[in-house]
Amino acid sequence: MWEPYKKGFKAWLQLEKSLADNSVEAYLRDIDKLTDYLQSSKKMVKPDELKLKDLEKFVQWVAELGMTVASQSRIISGLRSFYNYCAMEQIAIENPTILLEAPKQKRLLPDTLGFEEIESIIAQIDMSKPEGGRNKAILETLYSCGLRVSELVNLRISCLFLDVGFVRVIGKGDKERLVPIGSEAIKYINIYRNDIRVHINIKPGQEDFLFLNRRGSKLTRVMIFIMLKELVKKAGITKSISPHTFRHSFATHLVEGGADLRAVQEMLGHESITTTEIYTHLDREYLRETLHQFHPAFKV
Repeated sequence: MWEPYKKGFKAWLQLEKSLADNSVEAYLRDIDKLTDYLQSSKKMVKPDELKLKDLEKFVQWVAELGMTVASQSRIISGLRSFYNYCAMEQIAIENPTILLEAPKQKRLLPDTLGFEEIESIIAQIDMSKPEGGRNKAILETLYSCGLRVSELVNLRISCLFLDVGFVRVIGKGDKERLVPIGSEAIKYINIYRNDIRVHINIKPGQEDFLFLNRRGSKLTRVMIFIMLKELVKKAGITKSISPHTFRHSFATHLVEGGADLRAVQEMLGHESITTTEIYTHLDREYLRETLHQFHPAFKV
């Protein structure tokens, strides 16, 4: 009964929303869970026949399966998207998800690195090796621009406007944004391009990707993770660090420095300002720690 709706929803996500295949599959899995519930409860009805109380019972069923609060929230988000599609296609007149409440979840603050820690990690790179110059350019770019690791490995030479200090980044959902890039990152990108990359035998179709492996193909996310993990270990840093930590650190340092939250949102490519607001929580934690360290009333 629901297969035509699922097919239509899939096409809408791909064509209208321009979502990546992984995101589309995640949304479809959310709707599969709903139809699984409807079958198990012997209430297989059409989307326009479902009411708020039905969806609330479904959310309760999902919770009883042992799913985390984050997973429950994601499923509710999937349901909302599905009913937005239903409204657009006039499949359902009323949207039962409008009053559907997501469970409250505690937002965990990610680990961040201080500027000295970032410098310490970068200092571990062996610049005598060809990949050393590339890796230095990679980490300088990650921190300078606050890129997602997927954005970094897909960064193209045609998207570099280093003469005016900007790079064009293709983010989630193929959305483009212009991000400023610092002088250190520009310096090491130019060194990499002029002194290292020119000696690589580049595979056909890979010519425009900036960062390449020794076989002439673009890097993978896993390669970046492994490279960074080794450097962090050499630097003696025990925090849980990934390439995304450089992005968190980029944003945190901007907010701590007094940057406008809307500007940070634009640079990070966040669709919603609420995603960026986590860094105000980080900033408040930083302020609290500063008070504990320096204010006489807080000292033990």
